[in-house]
Amino acid sequence: MGVSWETIKEGDELAELRKTPDVPQLVKYAAGSGDFNPLHYDFSFPQAKQIGSIIVHGRFKYAALGELVSNWLGHRGRIKRISCQYRGMDLPYKEIRCRGTVARKWEADGERLVELTVWTENPEGKKTTPGKAVVAFS
Repeated sequence: MGVSWETIKEGDELAELRKTPDVPQLVKYAAGSGDFNPLHYDFSFPQAKQIGSIIVHGRFKYAALGELVSNWLGHRGRIKRISCQYRGMDLPYKEIRCRGTVARKWEADGERLVELTVWTENPEGKKTTPGKAVVAFS
């Protein structure tokens, strides 16, 4: 789907994306990403035992934010930059809500640009992975 450059306004919300990763998905993500830290798949790993659970890969959440932005943009442009910070742990079988808002809209050097504020939230509503993205509309 995507949005139209002409109708975008600062403060607009992106359509939410929800993820509920299970252990098999995290194992597959470990294989695809090369991140085989046992904290992401082995409940008997000492750190996982201390936390009480394994945790979702930070890069999994980063990728989910990329999907959120890509879904919003549709085929109307490209992602120029995207970044995030890992500020909280997310657990398997718990929903992760990927959300975002339009922070800024402007034109520069012949490009139509939009800056987005994006983040993931855990089931308690805590922002666990805040970030930013800049997209260029075609």
